[in-house]
Amino acid sequence: MLHISENVSLKELNTFGVEAYARWLVTINSENDLQELFSDGRWKGVPRLIIGGGSNILFTRDFEGLVIRMNIKGISHEVKGEDIFVKAGGGEVWNDLVKYCVGNGFAGVENLSLIPGTVGASPVQNIGAYGVELKDVFFSCRVFDVESGKISVFLKDDCAFGYRDSIFKRSLKGRTLITEVCYKLSAVPDINTSYGAINQELINRGIESPDIKDISDVVSSIRVNKLPDPSTIGNAGSFFKNPVVSADEFRQLQSVFPDIVHYCLSNSTIKLAAGWLLEQSGWKGKKIGEAGTWKNQALVLVNFGNATGSDIYALSERIIEDVRNRFGVTLEREVNVI
Repeated sequence: MLHISENVSLKELNTFGVEAYARWLVTINSENDLQELFSDGRWKGVPRLIIGGGSNILFTRDFEGLVIRMNIKGISHEVKGEDIFVKAGGGEVWNDLVKYCVGNGFAGVENLSLIPGTVGASPVQNIGAYGVELKDVFFSCRVFDVESGKISVFLKDDCAFGYRDSIFKRSLKGRTLITEVCYKLSAVPDINTSYGAINQELINRGIESPDIKDISDVVSSIRVNKLPDPSTIGNAGSFFKNPVVSADEFRQLQSVFPDIVHYCLSNSTIKLAAGWLLEQSGWKGKKIGEAGTWKNQALVLVNFGNATGSDIYALSERIIEDVRNRFGVTLEREVNVI
């Protein structure tokens, strides 16, 4: 029997640590729980919000509806030659899955070490870091449709992955919940050191032929040094997406800002480093009231103690305006704002 709580504080359920209340809250531990919940006519038409680890959300107000906390657990794997298929419940902590894979020698997710959040959120956001995106290792996921009450299996092409984007953030937003994800990994590592920070840290450690554990350790170390711990300073990691511009737009920017940090995606599009844009605009380590940006990474907005969600949102608005005025580039929030 599902337990529905009323008027619940969400402060401990979001990594910004801002206070907000849910009119109702339910924790889902199995697919059967979902069937029970959505067969109950009381919730038809009630606003819904799905959360996992609360690491990609900013509450600027209370949520006058039903918050659904996904908590389905379990990790298993199947070996088929050099391919390893790893399945994990949507409520598993993402980094616990990474540790499981690295510990067993399953290659593919080591560059994604220490990303906050849950397994179920990984395809929604198409999470990525240090040269790897979720879509690179994604095989399938089980998806519950709240309108039909049915579960379907989505393959990679069904998910319409884009940069920090998927079908679950667009046409299926609010309609589906991901209960399980299957990843296709490999017993034969293809070590990815395409980001300079990884290479530099490997050199610092005297490692010439890294394995996947070395990469995971290095990525984790870089993230710890750059990003604040949400348990002590509220944050949601990178607040803005790295903007993507056309080759023509980039050439114009580079003519004015020769040192602009960028990554070529194709002959026609260039990804800019949002952190560099913020830093050049003077936002690194800036504090306004109880909200601000992190001293080691301008891309991370933080709650220094008692900031409200509205305080943090207002700060993000100022940053967007500043960057647009200076570079003619409009930043897009990566964090889901409520």
